[in-house]
Amino acid sequence: MNFDNINVPQKLVPDNYWQLGLAAQRPKQRGFKELLEKRKLPANGWPDEHIEELVHQIASLDSNNFPHKVGLGEREARITCRLVSRRHYNFGHGIGRSGDLLEAQPKAAGSTLLAHLTNALILDLMQGLGLPSCRGCFLVPMCTGMTITLCLQSLRKQRPQAKYVLWSRIDQKSCFKAITAAGLEPVIVPCLVQHQALSTDINAFQQQIEDLGAETILCLYTTTSCFAPRNSDSIVDIAQLAKRCNLPHLVNNAYGLQISTISRQLERAQRLGRIDYFVQSSDKNFLVPVGGAIVASFNQTLLHLVGSSYAGRASGSQTLDVFMTLLSLGRSGYQSLVQKREDNFNYLKEQLIAFAQSHGEQVIESRENFISLAITLGTLCVATGQGSSITQLGSMLHMRGVSGVRVVIPGQKKTIDGHAFSDFGSHQTNLEIPYLTVAAALGITQEEIDKFFKIFHKCWTKFSQSLSENKTKQ
Repeated sequence: MNFDNINVPQKLVPDNYWQLGLAAQRPKQRGFKELLEKRKLPANGWPDEHIEELVHQIASLDSNNFPHKVGLGEREARITCRLVSRRHYNFGHGIGRSGDLLEAQPKAAGSTLLAHLTNALILDLMQGLGLPSCRGCFLVPMCTGMTITLCLQSLRKQRPQAKYVLWSRIDQKSCFKAITAAGLEPVIVPCLVQHQALSTDINAFQQQIEDLGAETILCLYTTTSCFAPRNSDSIVDIAQLAKRCNLPHLVNNAYGLQISTISRQLERAQRLGRIDYFVQSSDKNFLVPVGGAIVASFNQTLLHLVGSSYAGRASGSQTLDVFMTLLSLGRSGYQSLVQKREDNFNYLKEQLIAFAQSHGEQVIESRENFISLAITLGTLCVATGQGSSITQLGSMLHMRGVSGVRVVIPGQKKTIDGHAFSDFGSHQTNLEIPYLTVAAALGITQEEIDKFFKIFHKCWTKFSQSLSENKTKQ
């Protein structure tokens, strides 16, 4: 509430006290005004009570919160449980209109404002992170895989005769299922293997385009952030290939916003080549609950084509989560998280190299992977005589509270929607040495890294001892 234009009698409160209180309120009101008018992320984070006050004011603009409401429609955003109502700050209409995520709702001026303002804040942040040419983005209340499916469906409307998606292999199910869920045919392009690290095979992409014909290909589909030892795809080279062949280029940028190098590569790829859409996870990049993804593009028209491909209205929960988180962090808070992540990645790498050297292993050199690291488990493989039992090391770590590590061994097979993958998890078909991956994602602390290595050392020692005991018994 803005008290500036209210004439309060001195009988209620002396004028000098009243003016002092008003003066204290004005910076907050200026902050609200600047946010709504300029649509820029505040330099510094806001206190929780200021965020909640603004959210309540925005929610009051929705028809379900009007004091004089008379709802005769089939959907009036009635919420029967007070716990649910409080959790959602009385937002009940969702975002968009039936069939378009970016349209305004006549019953929900507040929800519309919230959605568009959140998209503007995300765009402002992205442009400051190294993507100044990005022309638009919007939050989709679906996971990254399904949001990629939405992008593919939009591209299909633009190229109805095309059915193939050329996909640089990455062994993560949702990345692949995004293609099949769109009713398209994936063409798996194997990675180049160099000293155990994997990178994009540009020539293989070129050959597939020549063999299939550009007119049959819907798009080229690449990934920037992935499990080591796979590197980020060479998105600049693929973007140039896409431009030469007049083919759309879709980028899975799941973790990418927290990595400044990747943002700069995306910007360069657009300048030298072609990128139609790039998609990033809201939970991974903004530390909110799982359930949202951001579609971004260097072309505003292309972005609207995706928004109009969505069927029905959409949940506003993820928008509210991101909106409040961004205001809480501010630009400086988010940049601080990004810098800490980069420092902790370097610290994790240094500690992992030292650990590997002390145990006769090596950290696989994947220089174009800025978030994940892989350490070989060769000595354990020799000691066991069979790689499959090494997965017990991952179980030991998990039982001691270490989450996110992956033990990858040769011989794993997986079939996804009728497509068979050999050595699944390794992004290749001829894995020889098992390895373990760890990652330094946004929000990780040095204390977590130190604790991990204490547990890792104990588990390694215990596992090695059990191998020695088994050999003695044999």
